[in-house]
Amino acid sequence: MITVVGNLKGGSGKSTVAFNLAVWLAQHKKTVNVFDLDPQQTLTDVVDVRAEEGHMPLFTVHHGSDALEEALCSHKGEVIVDVGTSDMVSMRCALSLARRVIIPVAPSQADVWSTQRFVSLIKKIFSERTEAIDTKVFVFVNRADTHHSILESDEAEDALKELEGTRLITSRLHQRTAYRRSFSEGLAVFEESNSSKASKEFKKFVAHLYPKLK
Repeated sequence: MITVVGNLKGGSGKSTVAFNLAVWLAQHKKTVNVFDLDPQQTLTDVVDVRAEEGHMPLFTVHHGSDALEEALCSHKGEVIVDVGTSDMVSMRCALSLARRVIIPVAPSQADVWSTQRFVSLIKKIFSERTEAIDTKVFVFVNRADTHHSILESDEAEDALKELEGTRLITSRLHQRTAYRRSFSEGLAVFEESNSSKASKEFKKFVAHLYPKLK
């Protein structure tokens, strides 16, 4: 299955989510193909750090959208794609082939507006497909506030509930140092500490996407 992680707005944390998903799948004995179609290549950088540090499992990161269709036709494992707006051609290609789209949304009005535009773009791309494909589009609040008195995360989630054609994942990922620290070391957040708050919330989050994998 091709899973695209993206948003039109920078700073949504999509590369961190894509990387953690890839590691989690690999740990569950899934064959994982990783595509970095964002010219910033943050996903490539963290995989390079992972290789340098000798963390297992390792990944080969593919670049360019040409091989995506081949990966889809091969039916070999899971494909995780990180896309960015600096390469709209590759983004459109990835979305046209996707079987699932995951949209991380930071808790701000600007990010909600950007997500609304992204969902409109996704619908347009889906409408141009030559064959009917059942693609699920998930949205969730990423980098959520950890303090309960701050309401922006609740407000963002309420807005996401109204997005037609999407499914809301109610398990949030919060703005935690653990994500930044583990990422800089080439580790998934659950590899650095299996019992941390970040690790527990990520496992709860990923269960919505892969309920059959425990």
